[in-house]
Amino acid sequence: MTDRGGRRGPPEPPRLPQGTRSAARRRALDILFEADLLDRPVAEVLARHREDPEAGPPDAYAVELVDGVAGGLPELDARIGAAAEHWTIERMPLVDRNLLRLAAYELTARPEVPTAVVLDEAIELAKLLSTADSGRFVNGVLAAIAAEVRGPA
Repeated sequence: MTDRGGRRGPPEPPRLPQGTRSAARRRALDILFEADLLDRPVAEVLARHREDPEAGPPDAYAVELVDGVAGGLPELDARIGAAAEHWTIERMPLVDRNLLRLAAYELTARPEVPTAVVLDEAIELAKLLSTADSGRFVNGVLAAIAAEVRGPA
């Protein structure tokens, strides 16, 4: 992929089929990341995504995830902060922070989603979209949260 100046940028991550929970998680992460990056209210960014003619509106599960994270942000951040030894929420890379919020919401609010699915998907997104160490970091934090809210595996 090249920009207007002919420089090559990172390749676009593969798009997941619409309607899958994986695609919903990815879309929710995009919305949460954008709101955090631009320091805009989540509801404002979500409204803009609902009107996106190119990508189309996010599906119901993505909206539920975004709304759930936005509505439970202080509690989610407290859980993440307690589980992330020597890290504050503010110091975390934006992708990791929002991915942890998203997965922590699923662990706490969606008990029918298997713990392994939540962790695996979050780890894969971290490896794909964040730093080289993010997969291990996300795994450790989410494993601690999962043990606290769902009990030992």
